[in-house]
Amino acid sequence: MSIAPHLPLTIDVLSDVVCPWCFIGKRRLESALELFQTAYPLEPAPLVRWSAFQLNPDLPLAGIERAQYLSTKFGDRAPSVYERVSAVGQSVGIDFRFDLIERQPNTLLAHSLIAQAPSPHVQSVLVEALFRAYFLEARDLTDQSVLFSIAQGAGLAEQEIHEGLQNVQAHHAVLEKERAARELGINGVPFYIINSQLGVSGAQEPETLLEAMKEALSESKTPSAS
Repeated sequence: MSIAPHLPLTIDVLSDVVCPWCFIGKRRLESALELFQTAYPLEPAPLVRWSAFQLNPDLPLAGIERAQYLSTKFGDRAPSVYERVSAVGQSVGIDFRFDLIERQPNTLLAHSLIAQAPSPHVQSVLVEALFRAYFLEARDLTDQSVLFSIAQGAGLAEQEIHEGLQNVQAHHAVLEKERAARELGINGVPFYIINSQLGVSGAQEPETLLEAMKEALSESKTPSAS
């Protein structure tokens, strides 16, 4: 008698590539996944998928000056806000270089590229590359040549990149998924949806994410009443 293999947990991560807490959340999720594999060595590794949730969907595609963005959003509080974020970033190995960023981008094209990734692995590599490009290297994510280079380096084929950058239907598909998330009541990121049913909001500590994964795993093994 053969035993059916366990299906991996799915973790859908709603995030934005210009959200510093999402970058921190990615690091904490990576730590949580390591804890999960230690706790459940016989379980398959959870499948992580990335979905768009723009913090500033109303920005023009060309973006705006970063100084203008910070002044409008935070006023005089910006230095203290980013001082705290930088400190938390250091705790997970991220050396944010907010001082180098000159432009606040609209991230629709970046998310459209993420949606074109041919596998969850390539998707994760691209998400990491976009985070690093923006927060560590201060690259301009409104520049399509920059986005093309980042996506190509992450493993996307040229056709997939052109689809993400140029196909209006692909852009609309990203916006539709984002709209659906907002209709579910999600209004901040990062937001994790585990096994399509358990939601976790915010850049939680690895132990908190692990507990959520454990709960989802337990529920997946509980026979449903018929």
